[in-house]
Amino acid sequence: MSEYKGIKGFQVQTRTEDPSEGIAGDFYYNSSTGQFKTVNTGVGAWGSGGNLDTPASNTAGAGTQTAAINFGGRNPPNTALTRSANYDGTSWTTTPSLGTGRYSMFGFGASTAAISAGGFVGGGGVTSSTESYNGSSWSEITELGTARYIGAAAGTSTNGIIFGGKTYPPAVNKDLAETWNGSAWTETTELNTARGNLGGTGTATDALGFAGTTGQPDSALVETWNGSAWTEVSDLNTGRGTGGASGSSSSSALYSGGDHPSSPYNTAITESWDGTSWTEVADLATARSAIREAAGTAAAGLAVGGLPGASNATEEFTVPDFEIKTVTTS
Repeated sequence: MSEYKGIKGFQVQTRTEDPSEGIAGDFYYNSSTGQFKTVNTGVGAWGSGGNLDTPASNTAGAGTQTAAINFGGRNPPNTALTRSANYDGTSWTTTPSLGTGRYSMFGFGASTAAISAGGFVGGGGVTSSTESYNGSSWSEITELGTARYIGAAAGTSTNGIIFGGKTYPPAVNKDLAETWNGSAWTETTELNTARGNLGGTGTATDALGFAGTTGQPDSALVETWNGSAWTEVSDLNTGRGTGGASGSSSSSALYSGGDHPSSPYNTAITESWDGTSWTEVADLATARSAIREAAGTAAAGLAVGGLPGASNATEEFTVPDFEIKTVTTS
């Protein structure tokens, strides 16, 4: 009599318990439960993090999921905040304040080496003021070439890029991009489409800009940056603005929440970018907009603060290395 091994070339592995480590694609029989199981690629989900030090919307952020800095923002109606706080993956700790209260500014870098540039300062409109954080204090440095707010940023405190945004007054969407070398700003190649309220991730030479406001409805446009030129790529599934952006390059990003005409200021939609297309993944637990720049990567992101009102919610997006699923006949 032929055996399964002789016909198929292998035997199904038997385990008495599910493994603590696995490789996607593995298939085995759990003799304790009497079930066949597969090891699959992990699927991300949002979980609660420590509450933000001060309820705020339109903040900026930098760093990773377990070593982040969040700064500025506003409380209703339009109070520009100087607050600054560090996150260790569990809780927020207040750090020295910004020199200039502002919200909807450009933020990029690391938790101990960050940049805050531009932003809205209240009734006076927007600013070109730029500050750097060295882990212990904020210091005024070279101003932006063009004062604006509510744009996107990517990179490190010594090698970054900002793009898009709006001037005010009057409120005009911009296609401007400026690079930062640690001491000076230089205007570089413009976005293909001028917009504000967009998200950005990546590095100074490998960035992604997505969504935003070009009019109504909000934009689903996505552009990649290679250090010299912007190229339009696949659109988001749902156009929106003022969401939270996390990511490490032009081929890996996460965009969470935002505002959308069908559900103003309370979108929970989250989409993941793999370098080719956007895929809807788990929704935020708390629908919100004005999350602005977040922190982290596509596999370990943060969504901090936001609207309506002024939120102190922090959510952490995590993709496990693998997931085990029971094989069923249905």
